[in-house]
Amino acid sequence: MEKFIVSARKYRPQNFSTVVGQSHITTTLKNAIRNNQLAHAFLFCGPRGVGKTTCARILAKTINCENLQADGEACDVCTSCKTFNSGSSLNIHELDAASNNSVEDIRSLTDQVRFAPQAGRYKVYIIDEVHMLSASAFNAFLKTLEEPPPYAIFILATTEKHKILPTILSRCQIFDFKRITTQDTVDHLQSICDKEDIRAEKSALHIIAQKSEGCMRDSLSILDKIASFTNHELTYSNTLEHLNILDEDYFFRLLESMQQQKLADALLVFEDINRKGFEGETVLNGFAEFLRNILVCRDPKTASLLEAIDGFRDKYQQAAKQVSLSWLISALHLLNDAELGYKQARNRRLHVELCLIKLTYLHQAIELSEEDSKKLDNVKPVRFRRIGFVEEKNTPPKPAAPATAAGPSLTIKTPPPAPPVATAAKPAEPAAPSVKLGSLQKIRNQVASKTQKEEIAVALSEERLQQAWQQYVDKLQAQGNPSAATNLRLSTLRILDADTFEVVTDSVIQQKFIEAERGGLIDHLQGIFCNRNLKYNLLLEEKPEDKEQTPKERPLSPREQYQRMTEMYPMIRELRDRLGFELDY
Repeated sequence: MEKFIVSARKYRPQNFSTVVGQSHITTTLKNAIRNNQLAHAFLFCGPRGVGKTTCARILAKTINCENLQADGEACDVCTSCKTFNSGSSLNIHELDAASNNSVEDIRSLTDQVRFAPQAGRYKVYIIDEVHMLSASAFNAFLKTLEEPPPYAIFILATTEKHKILPTILSRCQIFDFKRITTQDTVDHLQSICDKEDIRAEKSALHIIAQKSEGCMRDSLSILDKIASFTNHELTYSNTLEHLNILDEDYFFRLLESMQQQKLADALLVFEDINRKGFEGETVLNGFAEFLRNILVCRDPKTASLLEAIDGFRDKYQQAAKQVSLSWLISALHLLNDAELGYKQARNRRLHVELCLIKLTYLHQAIELSEEDSKKLDNVKPVRFRRIGFVEEKNTPPKPAAPATAAGPSLTIKTPPPAPPVATAAKPAEPAAPSVKLGSLQKIRNQVASKTQKEEIAVALSEERLQQAWQQYVDKLQAQGNPSAATNLRLSTLRILDADTFEVVTDSVIQQKFIEAERGGLIDHLQGIFCNRNLKYNLLLEEKPEDKEQTPKERPLSPREQYQRMTEMYPMIRELRDRLGFELDY
């Protein structure tokens, strides 16, 4: 029985023309080989399974080919190409940096670089997953990577470019591989199916390409697995069943139930999905992707972003005409929140059902919000009636009525209205009311007196400044802040000009206390002097030490005490010498 080889290895590209979806890189490499403009170090970076290591091997084979073709491809018939295809070439060395990431591994690699190739022009060193190297290994590799021998070429491959040191990046020619498009993957899978005699529906291949998310190696692995499961007959239904993917017909049924606001039908569709073993997170994620496809179908400019099989494209475009844009955006927002909170929910089925209920009655919420916005559009600003100024007229006091025997009485006579005088020179003015606004006049007088009082600024003098300063010190003392009051009392004040004075302190602590009271202190002083421009500066002046000050006495050491005693009593020294004592100071 012939040994089975997976499609990812069996149909691995052997030259640049068979590489799928990376034409921008293969064209550049072929032109560099043809024009003899090869760099000494390359960095291939991009997602997994898009052809980084494959292109590195093809490059290593092509540059050593003895009969290079005119289009920059290897001949595959020379000795170098044959040894390379059989895996016995001595001019290519591959290192897996994920398992060989120490300094010793890199040093053994650099030791091999010193030896020239026995056959061929170049020795190629491919380091896969280079971001796994340690920092010390990177540093040990720097000098060799910067100035390698003319026959050595390094090809580094990685999926995480951001983890590589900038010093390594600056020494390499960087090539960014992109994800393989869905259509390119489908075409490549179809060519393999034709070679392997696999009967596959195009919709099934499209589902496999979507599931692989631009990774060709994953799509080939999925193809091998489903071909074994279905006995080389891939259909749309058995592919969905094997990949555990929801059929889009369920989502179309859900959308129809929600547009008609039939909650029972929507819950029954979810129950049918749940019986098939699909998790609620799969439902939320799949329905969000389904609504995203409808959203991009609304505009012909974005219709090319639709990733669906040909059989569903017409249904998507028809559904996009029936669903409003506001409902789609609101529904995507609800699904995103539900998907984020799915893992934290205790009753996950109820969590999904609540989301479906909100989506079913989402139209009513949108209509209510639109009605409220229309009401706000019709709201007019309040109009205020303009009131004229009231002029006070000085009328002479009326004589009091004579008192009668029964008691004093007050008689108010209303004077007859004066006839209107018509003049051609002046227009008629509105008659002012005879009511006297006493409270309004009182407020005016208070404001006027206060303004006049504020306008008169008090001149800044040392005596008045000391008084105002002492008032604030007494205020701090009354508030229970004796520390700040003491530090303010010990400071010295100096007047600099009419609006500025200086506060001199002799310690940093005293300066900090005064700085902490700056806000209240400046308001207090500006209010007393009626001067809003009044300000002060803090100055620290340390007091000079008195040089003639007598030094403080300090206790004597044991040696000094002994010397003082021997000076006063010489017999002590004689006694020590006779007895032979040794003193321990």
